[in-house]
Amino acid sequence: MKLTILGTGNAMVTKCYNTCFAIENDGHYFLVDGGGGNTIMKQLKNVDIDWREITDVFVTHKHIDHIMGIVWIMRLFGQNIAEKGLERELNIYGHEEVIHILHSMAELLLQKKHCAAIGKQIHMIKVKDGEEKDILKHKVTFFDIQSTKAKQFGFTMYYGKDKLTCCGDEPYNEVEKEYVQDSTYLLHEAFCLYEDREKFHPYEKHHSTVKDACILAEKLNVKNLILYHTEDKNITNRKELYTKEGKEFYSGNLYVPDDLEAFNL
Repeated sequence: MKLTILGTGNAMVTKCYNTCFAIENDGHYFLVDGGGGNTIMKQLKNVDIDWREITDVFVTHKHIDHIMGIVWIMRLFGQNIAEKGLERELNIYGHEEVIHILHSMAELLLQKKHCAAIGKQIHMIKVKDGEEKDILKHKVTFFDIQSTKAKQFGFTMYYGKDKLTCCGDEPYNEVEKEYVQDSTYLLHEAFCLYEDREKFHPYEKHHSTVKDACILAEKLNVKNLILYHTEDKNITNRKELYTKEGKEFYSGNLYVPDDLEAFNL
């Protein structure tokens, strides 16, 4: 399998795209969040991902830097199903609030004929805490991160003896321990460097620093840590600076990807 990071930035970035990524297996894709707009289509094109091969989508929560790009994915599928006879099935997963919002936005913003595929070829699937689904031929377990800001889910994908865990865009919560512990790959937000915490105020925004994420990964025996959902004020040196700080606290493989960077899982 391959993991492609489509966006690495927080909600207000302008020098990179908002946080979202895609997992590929046997030519099919699992898209996680969509960023804040139609740049999702550009990002997919830039890495040669055919949107028609996206079979599954998961939206972590309702914030616009995660959910709005999915409206464009729904339009792509709905329009091509209605006007070109596209024969594809798309599963969109999310907790109850997310699915309600996506339904509402589609009805309000998309043409009626482009919404006709919803419930037929576009399947809107509500998931509950601890619920399991088969995605890309692997078991995926969704879990509630118990956010105090906006209801948000993460997930763990199990493949062979390994597992990949996504904690969404908020700091680790102890309720996630069974999923995060011993992860082969952990995707975790790191809003800024610890030394820049007074500048960016991550804790006030329900976010963490590079140091925080790395201490966590070390404690929970994570083999590979991917940091994203960052600020972009010093993006030219982000990889170098974040890696330097993180390596002081984490002995595993630390990655600070740029947009469009890919990993073989």
